[in-house]
Amino acid sequence: MLRGVAVGGGAVAAAALLPAGAAHADDRGPAGGGTVRQVPGVHTVIDTSHATDEAARIFSAYFRTKSAKDYEGISTFFSKQNANYLDAILGWPFYGWQAIHDLFAQYMPRWPKDGTSSPVRILGDATSAVVFFTNTTGLFGPSEMRAAGVVNFQRGKIARWVDYWDGRHFGTDNLDAERLPADQFPTDWMESTVGETASPVIRKVSEQLSAALQAGEGERAAALFASDAVFEDMTAHLQILGPRSIGAYLTTASDVLPYTGKGTRVRHVVGSARGGGYEWAAAGPVPRGLHTLELDAQGRITRLTAVWDGTLVDDETLMTMARRAIEH
Repeated sequence: MLRGVAVGGGAVAAAALLPAGAAHADDRGPAGGGTVRQVPGVHTVIDTSHATDEAARIFSAYFRTKSAKDYEGISTFFSKQNANYLDAILGWPFYGWQAIHDLFAQYMPRWPKDGTSSPVRILGDATSAVVFFTNTTGLFGPSEMRAAGVVNFQRGKIARWVDYWDGRHFGTDNLDAERLPADQFPTDWMESTVGETASPVIRKVSEQLSAALQAGEGERAAALFASDAVFEDMTAHLQILGPRSIGAYLTTASDVLPYTGKGTRVRHVVGSARGGGYEWAAAGPVPRGLHTLELDAQGRITRLTAVWDGTLVDDETLMTMARRAIEH
């Protein structure tokens, strides 16, 4: 992966114009996706069940622009006053509109003609959101990339974007060739530039979940989940169904999971009352990651997806995580 390419991979440009002060999706009603169009040539249906219509339109429009390799069009969607993109896995920071524009301009013309970057799942609203997306092989190195971007908007423009993905899926050799040494990673992830503007509902759930995980109390965490909830860890390739099993797993695996135990905390929350997530920080070998959350009308978690860099732990740790999921 090239340094500049990392920006293109995660920097999701918003739609051309958004109304200032866009409202949260706190009405608890069904979240219709609105009229959204997938990237030409990609047949995956975009999951907008936990996004507002406006957020769905923003991201579907962006990815069509991105896949068209239109770097000038992409650049107009970022705030000229306050735009920052950071890749949480490579450690590359890009501060300011001009730096982001220049990287798009340098690398987008080199992308494969048939390369696409397409949205998969959108959570949140036009104030802040998470978008899952797929970059095809050749856009950002010799492998596909499946990532989740954390996005904050200000006055209708992107102000902060942070990418999370699993380096093992990308390939450890590919990652090592581009990743900064740990002591050169940013120490400021720029959340202070946008503030905490997420819905109070998802902020409360995020803080409650983080506190339970920090204490190693799996059953307490499980109480936040709906009866048919899904817990999935993209990096560990695990899916666990239902609060009883989720609670048991979070208890038995608390000593090996990177997002449990002392030293873990919420860094930044995004999203609406229907969905979003929180970036977490930790004191262990995996210092940062993302939990995305889908919520029901009562504010219970119906789906949690954990995203973090699996190259920071060894194979045995991942196998231990899998073994702890075995039920007896």
